[in-house]
Amino acid sequence: MSYADIRFIENCRDILENGVWDTDREVRPHWEDGTPAHTVKKFGIVNRYDLQKEFPILTLRRTYWKTAVDELLWIWQKKSNNVHDLNAKIWDEWADETGSIGKAYGYQLSVKHHYPEGDMDQVDRVLYDLKHNPASRRIMTNIYNFADLSEMHLYPCAYSMTFNVSGNVLNAILNQRSQDMLAANNWNVVQYAVLVHMMAQVSGLVPGELVHVIADAHIYDRHVPIVEKMLSAPQSPAPKFTVDPAVTDFYAFTRDSFKLEGYTPAPFEDQIPIAI
Repeated sequence: MSYADIRFIENCRDILENGVWDTDREVRPHWEDGTPAHTVKKFGIVNRYDLQKEFPILTLRRTYWKTAVDELLWIWQKKSNNVHDLNAKIWDEWADETGSIGKAYGYQLSVKHHYPEGDMDQVDRVLYDLKHNPASRRIMTNIYNFADLSEMHLYPCAYSMTFNVSGNVLNAILNQRSQDMLAANNWNVVQYAVLVHMMAQVSGLVPGELVHVIADAHIYDRHVPIVEKMLSAPQSPAPKFTVDPAVTDFYAFTRDSFKLEGYTPAPFEDQIPIAI
């Protein structure tokens, strides 16, 4: 059994058994047919994944991890806010006629700021500090920019990464304000586990822990039967994750720089509706 499976099952059972429903309130999200998309939620879930032990991917159902990596590179490497730069269609619902999602996600990471060492964006500042200031307690990114929220087509869900070096080990905290547990939980865990591997490799470090802090961890009403079915799905051991050791430049990674060996997820036929 994958440790990611264990955490997912424990989180979802806790939400279903002890969570709070918002059916007594008006909610912003809705289904494609216009029906309000209500949720049952838990506040303040914290999961820790030791990346030296195993790669945190679900085997309860397939996580399309290559597409997840593609989106990660779109945001962190291309620093794009245009869906035409993304191979998948996952952002099309929030894009305008030009393909833009506004001043969101990659846009925020592309903005340069002035430092004594020169002008850098947030990603380049992290890369610089990991190499030159690894003892710093200020190595972080934040894309929840209040000044630009009105020009974002969707507020950032996963909005902040804090990196911390202990010896030669790179650890990180992912802060997330909101998490659709069925559709996006493992997707985000996989993405930011890959990011820690990337940052560690190009900085001469070893990946350590990824700590995932979720403020509002919820399951949508139409997702409940699917989640309940998944809780009894067959499980497999975590696959082996490898990174092309020849890549030493953060901007040289591609989706083909990563491999999973022995990934055998359980069959999953359900269609997952997405609240918008």
